[in-house]
Amino acid sequence: MENKKEGLKSRCEDCEFYDYDEYYGEMYCKADLDEDEMERFARRATANCPYFKFYDEYTSVRKQN
Repeated sequence: MENKKEGLKSRCEDCEFYDYDEYYGEMYCKADLDEDEMERFARRATANCPYFKFYDEYTSVRKQN
């Protein structure tokens, strides 16, 4: 059985660092990647993004309760 978190690691849409840029009108990764990491990621040479952090919008709500 495949671990659900492992399957999500390559999904930018589920990542905390994936954000909307109002100036350009598009989504982008705001993780601080160096030139080599960005090149490997663009070529999809890495299976999973090492900076992936699952975005859970309800985390702060749970802490308030």
